[in-house]
Amino acid sequence: MMKDCLQFLIEPAKKLKIRLKESRKRVRHEKKEPLVESQLFIMELARELNKICQRSNVLSHIWTSEDIWPAAVCRDFITEWAAVLEERVQPRIILSDHHYEKPEKKDWKGHLLCMLEAGGECDMGPHKRTIMDWIWWIKSRPQPTVWPGEPVLMMLDDLEFQWKRGRLPNMLSAMELVMLAVLNADSPVKEDVTKQWLVRKQRSQRTDAVRYIPHGVWNWICDAAEDVTLDSDSANADLIISSDEKRMRCGSERRDVPQCQRRFDGWWCAAGHEGYTSGRHYWEVEVGERDWRLGVAKASAVRQGFRSLNTDTGYLSLRLERGTDLKALTVPATPLSQSSVPRKVGVYLDYEQGQLSFYDVEKRSHLYTFNDKFNETLYPVFGTVEMVKDLVIRPPNVRQPCLCPGTCLWN
Repeated sequence: MMKDCLQFLIEPAKKLKIRLKESRKRVRHEKKEPLVESQLFIMELARELNKICQRSNVLSHIWTSEDIWPAAVCRDFITEWAAVLEERVQPRIILSDHHYEKPEKKDWKGHLLCMLEAGGECDMGPHKRTIMDWIWWIKSRPQPTVWPGEPVLMMLDDLEFQWKRGRLPNMLSAMELVMLAVLNADSPVKEDVTKQWLVRKQRSQRTDAVRYIPHGVWNWICDAAEDVTLDSDSANADLIISSDEKRMRCGSERRDVPQCQRRFDGWWCAAGHEGYTSGRHYWEVEVGERDWRLGVAKASAVRQGFRSLNTDTGYLSLRLERGTDLKALTVPATPLSQSSVPRKVGVYLDYEQGQLSFYDVEKRSHLYTFNDKFNETLYPVFGTVEMVKDLVIRPPNVRQPCLCPGTCLWN
């Protein structure tokens, strides 16, 4: 019996030892894999920006190889920022004498082979040259050092803090923020770089544009909080609306209500009282666990019947079905991450920027952004089929507790 017990203890230990050996081998193998050209370029770019920007030492995590982005992400970053620089600063850049060596002309077979071996690195030369010419132009100025400004520094510290704790996948967000700060260093109109950063990222990447929203940006979003209430005359007859018009759920019996043009008579939805034609607006909603929809409806959107409430019919909204199927109701629908379905959703409308964004309030992370050109009144819209749990519009003065351990330094 004792021998069997010892054997029972020894076997898991053997398996653990084998796994540890395999893990060490894998780590050694991964370390030996050479970095591709675009990854090395990003590291060099971080080093140069680190010299230009005062107190931007957060970038040292990149150029010291602590944070290495995947090669595909690096190529996308280089291509995207080259386009930004060509549009905004290329006319005033005096190209330096330094240029990348032009590759020798190859026949189509040789070029294809190069593309396959380098993963597209051959085509990155012009984009890299655009970025480095901009860097050399900045450094050649009489006072090349850039002061990013206190809000930007606080945001960089915040991003570094969250990256070290695993809430941020990489330091890409910090890199983009520093580049925006340098681009706007001598702008005659001192725009807020942190807000530019958010708008730009949500425009270029609709889904998971930035998983973690830094404190300063989050507070700026929440400053646009509105006291949104439900319009009882717009609510489906199957819905029960609370007396304060902040809660709704499905009832067991259909109410006898007068029919009107703005009432939903098909889907179990209700609209907000007030519509928006300008400005920034933010509201938070505690949603159900099985089925809900949130977003805005254009004034011209039809509310009668069971037509799909998507971008083709004048609705910009997210929908949860069956407790796990979260999607943006575009045409066709855009599936969203199923890893964690939010329980508190923040909806942020920036009318002038043409953006409607959704956030997981508890995790302070981005879910999805609709980018459009708004030219008519937009009404908040809410939907649920749950009979037990209310869909609740949270008060505008209530904010989610800070994610920082201890006293928050950024509020």
